[in-house]
Amino acid sequence: MPNDETDRPTEPRLLERVHAVARARHLSLRTEEVYRSWVVRFVRFHDLQHPATLGADDVRRFLEWLATERALAASTLNQAHAAILFLYRDVLREPDRCPSSIPYANVSQREAVVLSPEEAGRLLALVPTTRRLVVSLLYGAGLRLTEAVTLRVKDVDVGRRRLHIRDGKGAKDRFTLLPDSLRDAMVTQIDAVRRQHLRDVQRGGGYVVLPNAFDRKSPSAARDWRWTWVFPAAREYVDARTGQRRRHHVFNTTIQRTIAEAARRAELTKRVTPHTLRHSFATQLLRAGCDARTVQELLGHRDLSTTMRYLHVVDRGMGVRSPLDELGLRLDDPQT
Repeated sequence: MPNDETDRPTEPRLLERVHAVARARHLSLRTEEVYRSWVVRFVRFHDLQHPATLGADDVRRFLEWLATERALAASTLNQAHAAILFLYRDVLREPDRCPSSIPYANVSQREAVVLSPEEAGRLLALVPTTRRLVVSLLYGAGLRLTEAVTLRVKDVDVGRRRLHIRDGKGAKDRFTLLPDSLRDAMVTQIDAVRRQHLRDVQRGGGYVVLPNAFDRKSPSAARDWRWTWVFPAAREYVDARTGQRRRHHVFNTTIQRTIAEAARRAELTKRVTPHTLRHSFATQLLRAGCDARTVQELLGHRDLSTTMRYLHVVDRGMGVRSPLDELGLRLDDPQT
């Protein structure tokens, strides 16, 4: 039976400190969620010992276990490493327990999977109509999945055909395009959201989560329909802290499953994820001769080299003729 000392990590205090430091550093909510989950796994791996009683050897054992027994990819392993480093360096302020001498895993540079326009068309045609607009924005505007599902009504400028992406990766804001072909669908979606919001307000709900401390600066904004999500969830929920009836945005996993099912039905041989559509957006623009720096701005990349990775070797070598073709052989010819 665990004693009070070993029970400490399961109490909310440690995770509350993780939350407080994450907010103080303005980490994204997604990053905080990921870090919290790795902290919990780290504590459970060490039989609920408090991290303050562990050291560098214990961190190494955890990471080695993830690599050997769980066979995690290098990028996932580095994510766990970053979370434990955050725990010791920023939360517990004992960086020596997770020293920089512990190496990160080497991540191989793989070419991004992209869809051809024909493949993208087949995929989008098989997405249910209720989800087609949000999925189309991934391909048509190059949005990350979280950027698409957290889009607010006030950040859609239909007249100027642009979207304002706020607090994107790296806490950066940017503008990207709203495709002409999606303008009418976006107008229809926003009108449906407005009508749904009015019904929610009439029933005593209609509240939405606001960023940072904006709910204190402008309390009325929590029920202002312009702050509502463009892609709201189907059901409301009651916030335990405030008692407000709120409506979340559609969940990431819902869109992920939608895309996976559409790719299966379209019989695509490539592994298609929401990010595949973003990769495809960038690649098609570069193929069409769009300036790389313009694509960089639309995607929100910090470094131009990240954008240039979309210029695949296979595209640059499409004019090369294989030596096999010079032989004139045909595998379906019975004489060969």
